[in-house]
Amino acid sequence: MNSVAPAGDRLSFSTILGFSVANLPLGALAVAVAVYLPPYFASHLGVSLGAVGAAWAIVRLLDIGVDPVLGVIMDRTRTPFGRYRPWLAIGIPVMMLSVWALFEARAGVTELYLVGWLLIYYLGNSILALGHSAWGATLSTQYHERSRVFGVVAMLGVMGAVIVLLFPILAGHYGRSGAQSVRDMGWFIFWLTPITVAICCFRTPETITRDHGAEQFRFRDYLSLLVKPDLMRLFLAQMSLTLGPGWMSALYVFFFTDSRGYTPGVASILLLTYVIAGVAGAPLTARLAQKLGKHRTLMVTTTAYSLGLCMVMVVPKGNVVLALPVMFWCGFMAAGFDLMIRAMLADVGDEVRLEQGKERLSLIYALNTLAAKIAAAFSIGLTFPLLGKLGYVAKEGFKNTPQAIHSLELAYILGPIFFVMLGGFCVMGWRLDANRHDEIRRELDRRDGLAVAGYEEAPIIDSLGGAPVVAIIEDANPGPA
Repeated sequence: MNSVAPAGDRLSFSTILGFSVANLPLGALAVAVAVYLPPYFASHLGVSLGAVGAAWAIVRLLDIGVDPVLGVIMDRTRTPFGRYRPWLAIGIPVMMLSVWALFEARAGVTELYLVGWLLIYYLGNSILALGHSAWGATLSTQYHERSRVFGVVAMLGVMGAVIVLLFPILAGHYGRSGAQSVRDMGWFIFWLTPITVAICCFRTPETITRDHGAEQFRFRDYLSLLVKPDLMRLFLAQMSLTLGPGWMSALYVFFFTDSRGYTPGVASILLLTYVIAGVAGAPLTARLAQKLGKHRTLMVTTTAYSLGLCMVMVVPKGNVVLALPVMFWCGFMAAGFDLMIRAMLADVGDEVRLEQGKERLSLIYALNTLAAKIAAAFSIGLTFPLLGKLGYVAKEGFKNTPQAIHSLELAYILGPIFFVMLGGFCVMGWRLDANRHDEIRRELDRRDGLAVAGYEEAPIIDSLGGAPVVAIIEDANPGPA
């Protein structure tokens, strides 16, 4: 069950697809929790905007320490079933329970209820998302093949989001209210999670890379990740590229109904167009990265996304025909943000293993998830209270003043553009390109070959200059890698 073809070989599409299906519920949740759940609590269940924003902010800030701890534990996990497979199995019941509690909440719930179940939800989300991302980085060691893997992963996540968006669109045809459609989303995700994660676990081969050097825990190795320049740049890029679209998602329902004059159903259709564009955008962005490189592709997509967002205010109010291509353009470009960062993190993970002799992929992805969580806390924790301070009222049927609507428009447009462009700026001059990564992989493969032959090669830090010095020692108990 833990055997796998050589990681450098091209993976079959069926293998990638079987692995990627676990991202279906995660993609569905990303839209349901970010776009529909906050307004559901604020508008339908009567929780104030300030309380909803505060609940999300408190939870994300309390949750930021979870992922690094999970990353450390995952990197040190060794079981007969693999490193990541057991963790995905643990995440299933945690996710199912929290989804039921949040999407089946009824009027009269307290802020404490919301905070408590959001904490459990984000714990389950962290276990599944972190384990899945780190596992995906081990499926191939090739620079361009990783773009292909994470391109399919992103595409499946988009498909999950598309399915969720159909619920409010089709609700009227089946006599379901908007609030009922939100609960329907929850039940769909509730059952989708165990099915897709089980498919991933049973169909995907897994191998545990061999560690080199000392076995003891060295805190300085983990501390070095926090100050590694490439990881710091990707940390800031992830934060910016989560905060920009997340900020927009938090205000989406309010903006497109109160500012642009669309009905909730039409607003959902436009959002569906935005998300569907990612089905094409994810794989095509991955192919573009094979020609331009990952960092250049990220810079292109962030710039194009910002230009498209500027056009949202140019489209006449209520005009669906002109709004559709603008939303498709933005969604197409946004699909490349996360997959490029994930693929670049996998490359940095190889560089870290070369420097430290240890697999740190889980911790690396955990630190990056930490950036996303901080950004997500601000996307809702800032926008909802801000709208309340500016006089915007989210209550169903309330008619807001023109000044409040104008404030809503400025918040919706300016915030996302600033942060998305900042995300692209973070990877300017990126040095870990395809050529550099090939050098790293050749050295890692050579070192792994020595380990199989009965020798152990470990990096030793020169006490004078801090330069890595390679040492080869005989392994007294050689075993399979």
